[in-house]
Amino acid sequence: MRRQFVLGGLLVFGVLSLSVAAMQQPPRPSADAIKVEKLADNLYVLNALAAGAGGNTSVFITGTGVIVVDTKNPGWGQPLLDKIKTLTDKPVTMIVNTHTHGDHVSGNVEFPATIDVVAHENTKTNMASMRPASFVAQPPGGPAPNIFTANQGRNLPKKTFKDQLTIGTGADRVELHYFGPAHTNGDAMVFFPAARVLHMADVFPNKGVPGIDMNNGGSGVGYAATLTKAADFADKNNVEKIVNGHFESTTTRAELREYIEYVKEFVQTVQAGKKAGKTTDQVGSEWKTPARFKGYEPMPVALRVKADAELIYKETK
Repeated sequence: MRRQFVLGGLLVFGVLSLSVAAMQQPPRPSADAIKVEKLADNLYVLNALAAGAGGNTSVFITGTGVIVVDTKNPGWGQPLLDKIKTLTDKPVTMIVNTHTHGDHVSGNVEFPATIDVVAHENTKTNMASMRPASFVAQPPGGPAPNIFTANQGRNLPKKTFKDQLTIGTGADRVELHYFGPAHTNGDAMVFFPAARVLHMADVFPNKGVPGIDMNNGGSGVGYAATLTKAADFADKNNVEKIVNGHFESTTTRAELREYIEYVKEFVQTVQAGKKAGKTTDQVGSEWKTPARFKGYEPMPVALRVKADAELIYKETK
């Protein structure tokens, strides 16, 4: 009788433990959380910012298959594939990763291992290490394990480029461009000529202080110059819409030009702080968005400003 009581108690305890564990697990990402914005008959932006999925994803449907630009946070690869199936029956044939950060590349490991993965040559190197972004607070236990090492290198970049790479022809043409260091040292910008759309990802993430990643070759002093090259390219090619890394809707060339002025003012303010003998903590706590930049974040994250300031201090002689 006692043995039955003990076994019964253990069974109940086990069920309760499993129930508690299940309650503690975050819900599995779902394709239902992904919003679709149609930019052209064969070009879409898949956005799940509210669900914490990571950066925006562009989906380009060609005559032979689907090109996916960025694959979001861990666990979001399969939901992306599920959502893409609601748009087309064609298979995904290529991933383009704009840069190394986990919220843009981690979903790679859930895609078929047979597809092509393309990135800038510096991004390939960065993705092999997956160093944490310098402007993001790390959890108490340290950075997350390298997702690619944990998956035997599955869907690391197979093809790279240095300055420019063209994929496809005619209406299926896609151009990859590198204009210099900014967010990282490997920021690829993806141009869809037929739709006149430029996917800039985190070089123009949203309307706020950029993340400038010292750990992966980013540059604060060179940031505005890189943006200006992209803006000149956008003007020359009559870009109509820009896909940002973390923005609910697309932006315009005029908004890109405004963002350049914002970045210039931010960098100049930081440099003035160094000249005045201020610490990066002081700069981080003092920076406020100038009133003339309407619709920008009113209270930037002090940690990001401080991390950016540390890099700008190092770059400013």
